[in-house]
Amino acid sequence: MSLLLLSLAASTVRLAAPLVLAALAGLYAERSGVVDIGLEGKMLAAAFAGAAVAALTGSAALGLGAGIAAALVLALLHGVAAIAGGADQIVSGMALNLIAAGATPSLASAWFGQRGTTPPLPAGARFGPIAGRVYTTIISGHSLPVYLAWLAVPLTAFVLSYTGFGLRLRAVGESPEAVNAAGLSVARLRFTALAVNGVLCGLAGVCLSMAQGNGFLRDMSAGRGYLALAALIFGKWRPWPVLAACLLFAAADAVQARLQGVILPGIGAVPVQLIQALPYMITVVILAGLVGMARPPRALGKPYPPIR
Repeated sequence: MSLLLLSLAASTVRLAAPLVLAALAGLYAERSGVVDIGLEGKMLAAAFAGAAVAALTGSAALGLGAGIAAALVLALLHGVAAIAGGADQIVSGMALNLIAAGATPSLASAWFGQRGTTPPLPAGARFGPIAGRVYTTIISGHSLPVYLAWLAVPLTAFVLSYTGFGLRLRAVGESPEAVNAAGLSVARLRFTALAVNGVLCGLAGVCLSMAQGNGFLRDMSAGRGYLALAALIFGKWRPWPVLAACLLFAAADAVQARLQGVILPGIGAVPVQLIQALPYMITVVILAGLVGMARPPRALGKPYPPIR
């Protein structure tokens, strides 16, 4: 029993990594006042770009750079539409998701001829367990993106609370008028937040295809961007509660992976589809019943200057 619990805990830590990175990416964007439902698309684009470049070059480092660059381009594209152009931020984010969902398998088929996937990555093109371990415990034997995800949480908490950039970022998400009156550029602060958002989404996507996976698969983000957005809301836009929400969703994912094919007493075999839906059902329950008191940043989703 203890071995099972340790295994579940280790799986939870590993599976939480892309959720944590994506949720923190959303936190930077939304604390600056920019709605970002395009987390899913940026993760998917980064997963494809990283795996494609790693497969072509055999280099994990180049794959990581390509994944971050792809997500960064989409993040800044969202900024051009939503910040500079004053477009509807939800529509812009959803457009990114649709572009990534369609473009990634099409490019994979065109470049590699494998029906929407990339070739399996060689050992040198993946992020394997640190120090060559082939087993994992709660804190050891994980890949580099997992440790970066866990490092990003206290770093984000420190930046938001104790640095000038963090204080200005929170201010622009609450009252961009006051920030502008103080002589600071609202657009520059929001674009900077989206740049950080792109880097974190890039790491999340690379984690999926080059650490947890062995190449890119069609729709391999599997709704994790939306789960990260739910964790962000559940955590009330604060780093540590967001981490707790990501761990909850990751634990549900780890449990459902082990329940598949298990015969439950008095119930029998539970349909695989129902078990796979467990993390998403938990998300719906939480968003429906537990976040009524969550208050987003006051300027979230509001263009600046206001459109008359």
